[in-house]
Amino acid sequence: MVEAAPGPSDLGAVEVAAAIDVCADAAQACVSCADACLAEEDVTALRVCIGLDLDCSDVCGAVARVLSRQTRYDAILVQRLLDACVRACDSCAEECARHASHHEHCRICAEACRACARTCGVLLAAESFREAQALAGG
Repeated sequence: MVEAAPGPSDLGAVEVAAAIDVCADAAQACVSCADACLAEEDVTALRVCIGLDLDCSDVCGAVARVLSRQTRYDAILVQRLLDACVRACDSCAEECARHASHHEHCRICAEACRACARTCGVLLAAESFREAQALAGG
C-alpha cells in the first residue's frame, strides 16, 4: 500500500511498510498481553505491566496510522512519534521481560515491543530525521 501511494516520501517505502507492520503487531500484542494479565491470579503484581501495555498499544497504533498517511508529511511530528514509540516499546518490553518466565503472553509481548523499537530506530536513523531533529533544535 505504501508503494502504491502517489508522490515521493522522504523515507523508503520498504522501511515505512516494515514500521507500520511492526507497530501494528506490537499494538496488538500489547492489548492481548494486558487482557491476559487481567485474567491472571496475580493481577495485582501485573498492574504496572498492564498500564505499560495499554500505553504502548496506543502509541504504536498512532504511529502505524500516522506512517500510513503519506499525502501530508510532517517530519518533525513523525520523528517525535517514533521517539515516543521507541520509548514506550522499551519500557513495555523491560516490564514484560520481568514476568516472561511466568507468563508466556509477557514473553511474546516483550519480543514484539523489542522488534518495534528496533524497526522504528531504523527510521529514526534516516537522514531526513537527522535533518528534522536539527531543525527542531534537538
